This record gives sequence, C-alpha cells and structure tokens, in this order.
Amino acid sequence: MTLSLIPDSQRRTLNEIDERLDFSIGDRNAKRSAFWLMLTLSGIIAVSGVVADSTATVIGAMIVAPLSTPILGIGLGIVTGRGRLVLASLGYVLAGVVLVTILGVVFAQLLPNPTNVLANSQVLGRTSPTLVDLLAALATGMAGAVAITRRDVGDVLPGVAIAISLVPPLGVVGVCLGSGAPSLALGAFVLFASNVVAMIITSLVVLTIAGYGREAAELVGADHPRTPRRRAYAVLAVALVVVTVPMVANSLSSLWSRQIATAAESWLESTGNDTSEVTGVSWTGSTVTVSVLAPQDLPPVGELQTTVDELVPWDPEVVVVHTVGERSGAG
Repeated sequence: MTLSLIPDSQRRTLNEIDERLDFSIGDRNAKRSAFWLMLTLSGIIAVSGVVADSTATVIGAMIVAPLSTPILGIGLGIVTGRGRLVLASLGYVLAGVVLVTILGVVFAQLLPNPTNVLANSQVLGRTSPTLVDLLAALATGMAGAVAITRRDVGDVLPGVAIAISLVPPLGVVGVCLGSGAPSLALGAFVLFASNVVAMIITSLVVLTIAGYGREAAELVGADHPRTPRRRAYAVLAVALVVVTVPMVANSLSSLWSRQIATAAESWLESTGNDTSEVTGVSWTGSTVTVSVLAPQDLPPVGELQTTVDELVPWDPEVVVVHTVGERSGAG
C-alpha cells in the first residue's frame, strides 16, 4: 500500500517535511511572519466575504489561509513522538482561532445592522454541519497529507485549501458572536473543529504509512515512543466523538425536515388546490414549525401531527404557520 500511496521516488524526506511544517526549523522569523501576515489577510478576506455574502471572496480566503501548516504539524509531531512540535503547532492553531474570531467580531460591530448578516448563505451554509461535511473533511485531509508527503502532487494543495475550509468558519464564528448569535457561532465552530480533527487524523494515517515515525526513531537511535502516541490518539478519539455528536444531530434534523416537508405536502393535497405549498420547515427545541402558503381552509393539523409522530421518534409538537394566498405569475 505504501508503494501505491507514496512511491519512494516521490516521497519527501523527514527533513523536507520538517522544513515545511516546523516553524522552528530554518528561517524561523520569515516563516512566522509569513504565517501571521497570510493568516491576518486571509481572515480579513474571509470575514469580508461572509458579511458581503460573496462566495468568490470567501474562496479567495481559503486559498490564502496557512492554518493547514500547523495542523499538519500536529500530526507530524504525534507520529514522530515530538511533543514540542505538537504543542507549538497547537499553539499556532489556537492563536489563529482567536485572531480570526476577533476579526469577525470587529467587522460585525461595523455593520449598520449586524443581525441581517445572519440570514445570508455564507453564514447559513456553515452553522449546521452534518456528517457529509465530516466525510468531506476526512477525504480532503487525506489529500492534503498525501500532497505534503509527495513531490509530484504538490499542485493540488490550493484545491485542498479550498475544500477543507478552515478560516471561513472561524470568520462566521466571529461574525455570529458579534451579531449576538452564540448558538450559530457554536455551529460554525463545530465545522471548523471537525475539519481540524479530520485533517490531524488523516495526516496521522498517511505519515505513519509513509514511515516517518520509523525514520524519526532511527535518527535518534531509540525505539519509537508509544505512550505519548496513545495519549494523543485518545485525545483525538474524544475530540472526534465531541464534534460528531452535533453533526449526527444536524444530519437527523435535516433528514426529518425533508420527510416532514414531504408529509406536509401530502397533507396539503387534501385542500384540492394545486397552488398550496410548503415554504419551510424549522426546528426550535422540541417544536417543529411548518410554514405553508395555501388558501384559507387547511386540513386538521392533528392529521399532520400524527404523521410527524410516526416519522420522528420523540414526537415533536407541530406548529403550522399559515400564509393565506396563492402563487401568481405571468404565465
């Protein structure tokens, strides 16, 4: 498997990987200044894209973002048994989290009406992560780890940076906090944390398969340290569970919302008016709100409640928000 994943002819040496991921090796000042400069610019670009609801601007922030370097550095530190590298890289990640979040809070304060930004697509798309996002992060993290270890696939790193999306969720965290929406900020942070955990886990797999742990042990002339690795694996396992639980909940909520919307459409068919439609399904605690556009008379809500009770195990209360009217058009 090693030969197909990372051929010896294309495999970077441990020294080359260290040069890329360890800020304390080589020209330290240049590496650190470049990291903070690029992270600050990326944060400003990301937050600007979020508040302006500009996908193109947010993508630009993803390409510039350097946060993947210390995240991969955490994986390298664990595989090679260097606690100093793990702690240093973790410190850069945490400091980056604080920096970008503060930028988001500041930008939110400059908006004439901060709450308006909470409804745009850049925010809504990052505050309810699901298992699909986690699976995508694992695949993207794998691509990033392979790209950092192989000389012939380095060109994919910009694509990996776009797919893994590290800085934009943090920008959303800051904007939501600055707009008085901590629950949305928590959802965006879960997305960021899941991407970080996924990238570390996949880097552990790839770097271990590539033999960097053995190479590090041979260089110091000692057995590869197992206790620190086991401790790190335990921490990662707990972190994975912590980020997975809300993502599972969001996935189930999304699934139930689609099922309830379908059930509500069938429920509306009994009105005999083909212009009736379900305009939205939302959750607030144990209450599900179904918004409909329909004529004056609706079927008994109890019928919809019975159907929903059959779909959702914990029997949420159904509230129907009825907008009286019908669609009209030029046709």
